[in-house]
Amino acid sequence: MSDALQELGEYIRARQPDAVRGATVAHGELTLDVAANALPALVQFLKMDETCRFSTLVDITAIDWPARKARFDIVYHFLSMYRNQRIRLKSAVREDAMVPSLTGVHPSANWFEREVFDMFGILFSGHPDLRRILTDYGFRGYPLRKDFPTTGYTEVRYDEALKRVVYEPVNLVQEYRQFDFMSPWEGAEYILPGDEKKESAT
Repeated sequence: MSDALQELGEYIRARQPDAVRGATVAHGELTLDVAANALPALVQFLKMDETCRFSTLVDITAIDWPARKARFDIVYHFLSMYRNQRIRLKSAVREDAMVPSLTGVHPSANWFEREVFDMFGILFSGHPDLRRILTDYGFRGYPLRKDFPTTGYTEVRYDEALKRVVYEPVNLVQEYRQFDFMSPWEGAEYILPGDEKKESAT
């Protein structure tokens, strides 16, 4: 299987040399490193070429690397039901860069790209309706960025007195607890039910 994927990667690189920077096969999966501006043309090729026929867009996601100049890896997964193969495209993009939308090639990219925008703040040029899809109106920040606080910035609740939804700064009801990750059986000063059977057996 890995030989077939290696051959497929070489085939795509030979026919799309300006788009594909590299190809690797790991864990039975082919990954192509792709120039972001070449994504729509490459995806169209992968969809229509008889050797590839990756007709199904499975998912779009991203990975955040805050310390890197090209902060994000945007990742696309495709399936060829005709060839029973999968392929992953990965493209490194800067935080201030715009990625071409794939909605013209795969209409299903619409909601995937909206989710990536909502969670990471990555912008897609040419998208017909790029707005948040999972978070609320007026939400600040991008929850899947690694510098986003785990508590968020605001909390939403329904105020019974005001009879409406209110937004407030996060107010933690308790101090963060410190956990020593010791199991209940280590250093315990009490006997758990059933422990006495072990003592009597020795």
